[in-house]
Formats: sequence, C-alpha cells, structure tokens
Amino acid sequence: MPSARAWTSPSTANAPTTDHPWPGPGDRIRPGSGCPGLPSYRRARGSAVHSPFFFGTAQEAPDSVHSPHIGFGGFRHVGFIKKAIIAAALGNAGIAVTKFAAAFWTGSSAMLSEGIHSLVDVGNQFLLLYGLGRAARPADSRHPFGYGKELYFWSFLVAILIFALGGGFSLYEGIHAVSEPGELHDPLVNYIVLGVAILFEAYSFSVALGEFNKGRGGKSMIRAIRDTKDPSLVAVLLEDSAAMAGLVVALAGIVLGQLLDMPVFDGIAAIVIGVLLLLTAVILAVECKGLLIGEGAAPEVVDAIRATVARDPRIEAVGEILSVHFGPHDLIVLVSLDFRGGLSGDDIEAAIGALEAAVKAVAPEVRHFYVEAVALAPASGYQGQIQG
Repeated sequence: MPSARAWTSPSTANAPTTDHPWPGPGDRIRPGSGCPGLPSYRRARGSAVHSPFFFGTAQEAPDSVHSPHIGFGGFRHVGFIKKAIIAAALGNAGIAVTKFAAAFWTGSSAMLSEGIHSLVDVGNQFLLLYGLGRAARPADSRHPFGYGKELYFWSFLVAILIFALGGGFSLYEGIHAVSEPGELHDPLVNYIVLGVAILFEAYSFSVALGEFNKGRGGKSMIRAIRDTKDPSLVAVLLEDSAAMAGLVVALAGIVLGQLLDMPVFDGIAAIVIGVLLLLTAVILAVECKGLLIGEGAAPEVVDAIRATVARDPRIEAVGEILSVHFGPHDLIVLVSLDFRGGLSGDDIEAAIGALEAAVKAVAPEVRHFYVEAVALAPASGYQGQIQG
C-alpha cells in the first residue's frame, strides 16, 4: 500500500512526526482537525501520524503467546504444547538410545533407521521449543508487529532436518542394506525394543491427535492442516504419525526377514521409512512456506469478522477485508468501510472502538485492527473518498 500524503493538524504542527502510514505498537488513533476534506490523526502521546485513512488501534504484542485460540476454530493452551514437546523429546531420547543399541547388536538396518529417526525427532522438538520462545518476544521498534513468524522459520528448519538427516540417511542405509544384505542376529531384541517404542509412540500420537481434533471441528484432516496457523502442532502430529508408521514398517521388515530368511526385507523397510520421512518433511515444508510468505485468516474467520462489522448500524457497507498472520495467535486485520451520513468524528471513533471489541470477541487472534474509511458522508465533516 503506498504511503499516504502527509496532513498535519495545526494543533500538532510542531509535534515530532513519523512518515509511515501504519501506526506503531501501542498507538491510539483518533480524528483531528486538519486539511479540509481529509481527516488527520494523532498518536495519543502527542506525535502526529501522517495517515489520513486509518482509524483504529494497534496493540502491542503480548509478552507470551498463551492465547487459547489456534487459528482454525479450536482452542488450546501453548503451555500444553510445550509440555507435550518436552515429554516427547525426553521419551524419544531414551528410545533412540535403545534403538541404536539394538541396531548395533542385531545388525538391523531398519532399526538403525529408526534410531536416526528418533534422534532427529529429539533435535526437532528442541528446535520447536526454541522457536516458541523466540516467537513469544514482545514487539519492538524494529519488529513492530512482533516476532511471531520466528516460529514459522524454525518449523521450516525442522522440515529441512527431517528431509536431509532423517529421510536421506534412512534411504542411504536402506539402499546399502539391499545391495549388501547382512545376517540378522538375535531379532528378539528388536521385537522388544520396537514393542516398547510402539506403546510410547501410540500414547504420544493419541495425545497429539486428540489435541488436533479439538481444533479442527468438522473439517477433514487435510483441510485442518492446511488452515491451521500453528506449524508446531502440525509438526508434532506429523512426526508422531511418521514414527508410528515407521515402527510398523520396521517390525514388518524384521519379521519377514526372519520368517523368510531374507535379510533384504530389513533393507527394504529402511527405504520405506526414508520415503515416509521425506513425505513428512515435504508436507511440513509446504505448510511453513505459506505461513512464511504470509497467509490470511481462515475463510470462516473472515466471514465472522464481516458479519460482525456489518451488524453495526453506523456502517453503510463493508468492503474488502485484508488480513495476515504474523504468528499463530497474532492476526492483523484491515477493513474497508462506508460509514453512514451524519456521523461526527467522535461518532466514528466510538464506532471503531465498538467494532474492534466486537471483532476481537469473535476472533481472539486479532491483535491489530485497522479501518480504512472508503467513503464518508459530507454531514460527518469529511468530503470525498479517502484511499490508500
């Protein structure tokens, strides 16, 4: 959006000014007396804002992201995700050690791939924890809309690690085992380790799936993954799904290799595990890419905002609604409105305050709310059309 022309009220002619069209964190915007035909606005602390077409408030980002809203219609607490990630990381670390021990004792390539898989999961889970902490930092002058997108970056890095380390190494080990199959020793050790790992992963997967289902409502799994704005939850769910599938594949490969006396099945299982990890990484990377570029609110959230704004009797018509997520719980919304005739500047300010409160009631993830007055009736004191 191009910068607005600067109009400074006589009452703020000597005040320090800023030339950007967007108010900064904590700024309260209100009408003032300025150039005829165009309203001027002032920051509540006294500095003039060269933005004749924005009404509303810009709230400072919260100190944490403990908002319960997850972005596609459900509710959860970020603290739960942190605890779940920590528990999964500690469990995976223990399982990784036992998998490696079993792999070196029995010579199973599938078990070695599973050990690498668990080790990568541990690293990824700590990266997600780090990303959650970085994203929770409050906004500052350099990042006025906060650091919420850091979570998207670290989640994307998790996808890269799953692809390169998990999938790549598993494929390499599987191809090597197929081309030079070795003899399996004492497969009972593998069965015990895999049985314990399946029990743990089944519990972890059921918790993650249950939390995800609370938010997706009636949506399909694929649609819910596409609509969610929290990649950490998607990453945990995908990793747990891949872990469950990988354990079943590893068990099948070892069983077939023992029953048929064909160790090549162990290598085939490792290859299949690698392919599963590659697919998991691609799905997570695609989701993170859209969030990094900038995704708007889910269609149902936009519809709810439009319906809420349209119900206000002071609004003549609702135009375009623009939005972008700067984090799972940090949504910026800009609404183009036609106000009814006969409204004063104070009436418009009151309307904006009421609209903001109503919008945040139906969409708690809205942190910054702006209104573009597309048309104001002459009776309100403003002439013509105001555009950005």
